[in-house]
Amino acid sequence: MDFTEVSLTALRVFRAVAEHGTFTAAAAALGYTQSAVSRQIASIERAAGTELLERRRDGVRLTPAGRLVMRRATVVLDEIGQAARELSGLPEPGGTVRLGWVPSAGTTLVPRALAALRRSDPGVRVISREGGTPALVRALRAGSIDLALPASAPPFRAPDAESPPLALQTLTERALCLAVPAAHPPARGDFVDVADLRGQRWIAGSASGADGLMGVWPGLDERPEIVHTARDWPARLHLVAAGCGLTTVPSAMAAAAPPGVRVLPVRGGPQELRRLLLARLPRPPTEPVVRLAAALRTAVLGTDTVPGP
Repeated sequence: MDFTEVSLTALRVFRAVAEHGTFTAAAAALGYTQSAVSRQIASIERAAGTELLERRRDGVRLTPAGRLVMRRATVVLDEIGQAARELSGLPEPGGTVRLGWVPSAGTTLVPRALAALRRSDPGVRVISREGGTPALVRALRAGSIDLALPASAPPFRAPDAESPPLALQTLTERALCLAVPAAHPPARGDFVDVADLRGQRWIAGSASGADGLMGVWPGLDERPEIVHTARDWPARLHLVAAGCGLTTVPSAMAAAAPPGVRVLPVRGGPQELRRLLLARLPRPPTEPVVRLAAALRTAVLGTDTVPGP
């Protein structure tokens, strides 16, 4: 075993594969060919003398040895990045926090928290990005982000089974709602009866882990008719406004609904809940991470949510 010959390129490729979950996705993110990624991974595994990635049908997962190497690689890459920033003359007096968030958190919570943080701690620099829960968890494990806002649907479990467990806090727990065209019959009242969802046309997003088929009401006793599929919330909500169908939304999305859309609760069946979590690796957080987490918790109190414990 000789790690002295491992290149920074190999470490960056290794972190990208761990974050993106497949060689193909890592290659696309880095602008490399898949064979180049494979060669870099082979070189770092030769240096380690053991497999660092478990190859699975649905992608790759870090082995115990891989997790150890990832912890060390993250420190090295972060220090190199910090040195590059200092050499380029970019002052960061308050430090930097890298934040990842699911799309629904970006409607009001994240902007509100960042605005408050700029007022209270202008020296803290936040770099953020949107992603699905599995991608955010991989990014946390890979050290590409410091703090994440993943989502969880029933049955509520930790967002991954890796060890050590992530440090988690429930920020909000909201009922899942329905976005309905204002001229649609179910929009006439203050709620939609679950029995009225039979035979409806649906606007869906992509399937994502525990969220199942995003956009379709969970537990329907019929095969849903999906007439449109859209990746982002604004597109789905504007399709609703155009009368093209219904879609499920977290209650936080009510503030982002365009004219012609009503966001309503659903009655007559089990209440569907969604949790928004605050997640980080189980190690002492830096002061900028502590300050951003506090700003996010405070921002929750200004919304119509029930904060978690």
